[in-house]
Amino acid sequence: MKKNAWVYFSIAAALFWGVWGVVAKFISEDVNPYANHVLFTIGMLFTLPPVVGKIRKETPNQKGIGLGVVSGVLAVTGNVAVFQAFTSGGLAAIVIPLTNLYPLVTIVIALLVFKEKLNWLNGLGILLAIPAVVMLSGQTLLFDDPGAFFKTIGLNSWLLFSLVALFFWGVFSAAQKVTTNYISAEWAYAAFIASSVVISLLFMVMGKVSFEFSRQTLLLGSLAGMLNGLGVLCSFAAYKAEGKASQVTTIAGALQPVFTIVLAILFLSEKISYVEIIGISIAIVAALALSYEKKTVPNHE
Repeated sequence: MKKNAWVYFSIAAALFWGVWGVVAKFISEDVNPYANHVLFTIGMLFTLPPVVGKIRKETPNQKGIGLGVVSGVLAVTGNVAVFQAFTSGGLAAIVIPLTNLYPLVTIVIALLVFKEKLNWLNGLGILLAIPAVVMLSGQTLLFDDPGAFFKTIGLNSWLLFSLVALFFWGVFSAAQKVTTNYISAEWAYAAFIASSVVISLLFMVMGKVSFEFSRQTLLLGSLAGMLNGLGVLCSFAAYKAEGKASQVTTIAGALQPVFTIVLAILFLSEKISYVEIIGISIAIVAALALSYEKKTVPNHE
């Protein structure tokens, strides 16, 4: 595989998730996350045919399959926790910037558990990426009125749900890395979709899903799921290409909102704030710093 292929896969993941961010803006707000998850699952199923052609030639490792399923459960748990944060009174201006900091959890796991090594430029990239993610969250209360932002934060249920989402999304990214140590990116993705299907059926059996939505919502929701799935597949591929969890997650997390904002400006005629302009600049510099690898000098004996 081409050297530094993980960088390209990480950027591709950010692009697919960035386009997903634009499509998600069109989905009716009255669709709850349980129905959203079902629509996402339907969309991801359309991405399976080319993957099936690859996995039919491979014998999967059972541990890897199990880890792939676990990663799917972690991701969905984070999604549901965000919804619970909103329904418990959490403001988007607080919940979104907070939960978008999930790469911090992955970074801690990568450095302490996986023992990943970063050069000083990679470390600088992480330090730049974190504020960039907050600035690109689309919520500027922290910058417009810092006092109001911190005054709103307190020990309450919506904050706990937000932290649960942050934690599970961060562990999900780390679990992706571990999964690709045992199976291919395609098998990891297939296992991820399998868990998504099972959870969708569980939501329907529990009566959590209402199918009273328009054909447009069905189509857009499925398209969003397909884009989200392709992003997950690319992130699995980035890990399989020897990408470090601390780098892949941070690059994808920082560049995703950049793509969303640029596309929204081009196709939705949205305005961009000075905070977002600064955030985009910082995110791009952070991604470049994180993608830097020291050249190894051959040891001639």
